[in-house]
Amino acid sequence: MTDLKLKSTTTRFMKPEVKAERVTQSKTVPVTVGNISIGGPDFAVIAGPCSIESKSQFEETATAVRSSGASLLRGGIWKMRTDSQAFQGIGSEAFQFLQEVVENTGLGLVSEVTDPRQIEMLDNFVVMYQVGARNMFNYSLLKELGQTRKPILLKRSFSALIDEWIKAADYITNGGNDKVILCERGIRTFETKTRYTFDVNAVIWAKQNTHFPVVVDPSHAVGIRDMVPAVTYASAAVGADGIIVEVHPRPEEALSDGKQSLTVPEFKKMMKTLERILEATDRPLLKV
Repeated sequence: MTDLKLKSTTTRFMKPEVKAERVTQSKTVPVTVGNISIGGPDFAVIAGPCSIESKSQFEETATAVRSSGASLLRGGIWKMRTDSQAFQGIGSEAFQFLQEVVENTGLGLVSEVTDPRQIEMLDNFVVMYQVGARNMFNYSLLKELGQTRKPILLKRSFSALIDEWIKAADYITNGGNDKVILCERGIRTFETKTRYTFDVNAVIWAKQNTHFPVVVDPSHAVGIRDMVPAVTYASAAVGADGIIVEVHPRPEEALSDGKQSLTVPEFKKMMKTLERILEATDRPLLKV
């Protein structure tokens, strides 16, 4: 009798409930980000440079993506790079002009937080914190973000199972912050023709089995500028709630990820085609 009880207890311990999976909710719960909502009927576009390199570069890009229909602005202040000698971002130097650019464009800023100590520093500038792929397993950072009340864009690690991605979201929601948006950004496979492999299955699964909004990063998912629009269209077609895409006025001069960044004319062209695809699926483009 004692052995049976012990076995039952062990089984329950080894199979914890995944809180993020849809248990009582039957559809995506929209998340308010600044003055917009992601996860409703509208398709959101977050666009901007991979890295903020200077005020002029950031301002030029922000103005361009705003005029082409972006609803939020992306821009990395600190960058996590595999190569320790690569550009790591301009850091706190950006604080001198961030507010001015954001106010001039009227777009909320989404920026990556790479260290718990940066959370308070970014708080006055961002409407949503981004957790990069390398930090999806940084549970200390996720716990700290769980104590905040701003939305969190949680990128899937390029080595993570879908289950691990969802459980990473639990680290944030367990802290009391339920404003999580999942981001599929491609996974590492045996394929070498593209930077990563866009896991369209993950987008569909997350939409069907969690209550979180799901967006796609087509820039990192494929790593090739000419392929970014097609991945964007595919994301819209399978029901993603939006994209976060890299745009640079002169990608050949970019200090990070220039090969996957769209030029301003390319972004404008992509947005026009995207609207037509969204119309075919009875979904509007989110506009501010």
